[in-house]
Amino acid sequence: MMSPSGRETSDAAAVDRNMNSNGDATVSAEELELMSKNVITPKDVLSLKNATRGYLCPPEANVFGIDFVRFKIRDMESGTTLFEIAKPIPDSQSTDPSILQEQGGDPASGRFVRYQFTPAFLRLSSVGATVEFTVGSQPLNKFRMIEKHYFRGQLLKSFDFDFGFCIPNSRNTCEHIYEFPRLSEDTIKSMINSPYETRSDSFYFVDEKLIMHNKADYAFDGGLSDGNFSQ
Repeated sequence: MMSPSGRETSDAAAVDRNMNSNGDATVSAEELELMSKNVITPKDVLSLKNATRGYLCPPEANVFGIDFVRFKIRDMESGTTLFEIAKPIPDSQSTDPSILQEQGGDPASGRFVRYQFTPAFLRLSSVGATVEFTVGSQPLNKFRMIEKHYFRGQLLKSFDFDFGFCIPNSRNTCEHIYEFPRLSEDTIKSMINSPYETRSDSFYFVDEKLIMHNKADYAFDGGLSDGNFSQ
């Protein structure tokens, strides 16, 4: 999610920073165990107690050609649109990793986003996130997303959304409601004063099998000239 003042980066360096920013010298035993599995299920990721250091599946696992092309968030209380963005139409629809490499791109780079929000975002009770996405030549059965948010290694909340069934070669739009946890004033202050220590993992499943894994980190100091919040 992102505010009007937000910014995002999807370069490989940003991915590396995020993958090594949890403070652990090594990948956890829990994560290593999941990475050794042939199939990772929703139950597996629901049991995770911290953000992963790496990705639990490669970009090539998205054999269904799922592509997110538009995203909008709005404050549910006021109805105000907080952010809206649409993906530009590329010259080629190919997502073959070898082509990306030849063009100088990184096939993993699009899986990490860095967001900056204003402090007011932490006081919202709920937002609606509308996503538009396209599907390739195969149908999607039980398309599901589990998104887990952490601050300094502590789980803030898990969100579990069901997209349902999607027909092949379709364009789909749905809105999911994020009900935010009530945070203490001390936690809010710490999150504002600790940019990018709030992180999320987004896991996407088809037929109970992990096929996409995206990461993000967040700052809530947008609009603060000195970068320090003391209220």
